[in-house]
Amino acid sequence: MSNHLTPTELAQESGLERRDVIAKCLELGVPIFNGRIDKTLFLSSLHGPLGSASGFRESVGAQASLREPPSSPALRPQAAQG
Repeated sequence: MSNHLTPTELAQESGLERRDVIAKCLELGVPIFNGRIDKTLFLSSLHGPLGSASGFRESVGAQASLREPPSSPALRPQAAQG
């Protein structure tokens, strides 16, 4: 069994979506070389002190909500008065 997997292969083995695997690699600093990810490094980073498998899906949802524009007028930037 290979230790360096494509994001798709790693997603299948870890039970995540392909884009979530790539997002987690970027978040945790796990390198992707020639389209391959070290499975051991990814899984240890995912379950290590900086990553949490149980909180991963929630953090992905929180990141998605950060990209939405603010709906409250108080949160929108105001033009400089002069």
